[in-house]
Amino acid sequence: MTGRGDTTVLHLALRVEQDIFLVRQRGREVAVAVGLEHQDQVRIATALSEVARDLLAACDGADVTFAVVTYPDGRFGLQIDLAPVGPLPAGTYQPQSGAVARLVDALGVTTLDGVTVVRMSRRAPSNAAQPNAQRLTELRAELERAVPGDALDELATQNQQLIAALDEVRSQRDELAVLNEELQETNQGVMALYNQLTEELEETNRGVVALYAELDEKSAQLRAASESKSRFLANVSHELRAPVTAIIGLGRLLADEGSDPLTAEQTRQVEWIRSSAADLLTLVNELLDLAKAESGRIEPAWAEVDLRAVFGQLRGTLRALATPSEVALVVEEPPHPAVIRSDEVLLAQVLRNLLHNALKFTERGEVRMRAKRREDRWELSVTDTGMGIAPELHERIFEEFYQVPGRTRVGGTGLGLPYARRLVTLLGGTLELCSEPGRGSRFTVVLPTGGA
Repeated sequence: MTGRGDTTVLHLALRVEQDIFLVRQRGREVAVAVGLEHQDQVRIATALSEVARDLLAACDGADVTFAVVTYPDGRFGLQIDLAPVGPLPAGTYQPQSGAVARLVDALGVTTLDGVTVVRMSRRAPSNAAQPNAQRLTELRAELERAVPGDALDELATQNQQLIAALDEVRSQRDELAVLNEELQETNQGVMALYNQLTEELEETNRGVVALYAELDEKSAQLRAASESKSRFLANVSHELRAPVTAIIGLGRLLADEGSDPLTAEQTRQVEWIRSSAADLLTLVNELLDLAKAESGRIEPAWAEVDLRAVFGQLRGTLRALATPSEVALVVEEPPHPAVIRSDEVLLAQVLRNLLHNALKFTERGEVRMRAKRREDRWELSVTDTGMGIAPELHERIFEEFYQVPGRTRVGGTGLGLPYARRLVTLLGGTLELCSEPGRGSRFTVVLPTGGA
């Protein structure tokens, strides 16, 4: 805080018991004049009387100085210095009542111009106007003109303050009692709500546990059903392959030029038998492949695959198929370097399946296969100019045995695309479809360059 200078407003001498009342009274008057709040006025007066009584008993009195001081933060307050007439015991001061120090902002011993003094201080409210030099002069004059009351007057004032303090304490006690009752009611409500929420949570947890148990049971049933289906498909496919192959072989023998000649009707029927058996063998093979994929028995043989060789092989193989003259098969050369880490057989099987489907369901236009490199991935796409597929059917066509309604039946079992997607998944990629009715379809195989 700043130096005292000319901020002193009052001096008093404390020598006899009667002076304690005077110091208390004048201390309260100074606090009022400086602008302290009522509670702070009472605190200053009470603390001052207690310290004055202690110093009168221990040091035969003191000289009391009241001053207005300014603190470093710009606020001001009342500072009271009591310079003992005699030496302080042990050179320090401890109030007889420990509550005195709590009545003021600061209470301690300091040295002022070589004199040891007991100093106490209390800050003024932040909204109080700090008195200037003229106002301090006026305060000094007012305090000098004021006639101190006698001990009875001060005692009456103390009694009034005590009564007011008791009333305030009683009022605060009543308010506290009301708050306690409200708090108890609130606590009861909170506990009731907590208990209710706890019960609901426990009930929900029981339901969740039961649901998880049911889900686990259903999952086990589904796994068992899936395994049973895979075993059934594998067994049936295996058992049907031999007789179907035999039928195809017998049909070939009957139609062979070295066998006994057949009539035109017999030849037509034999060809029908061979065609039906070939379709059945295709279905059997697809069922067997799908059963293998579902059972997880297909393990990719990872190797560096040259896409140009795969594309060239598919170009030569599929051009030999019987396709309408209005449909052109275009297999673009992959950009160099066209190397991917994958399983060449499985990859060729997927692309062959997509090309075969596109050729079957395209009546005119073209079927085009191309490869495009995008950072660490290859995009292998098969695009056709067929009738297209409605958006709501894009996921259904990957279901087993599903075929798009309304399409011309050109053979097939509805197993090719589900099998192709499973193989692509095994290779660490995805099979995507982009198609609209009347605008053709584009199937894209997206694979990582370095394999799964």
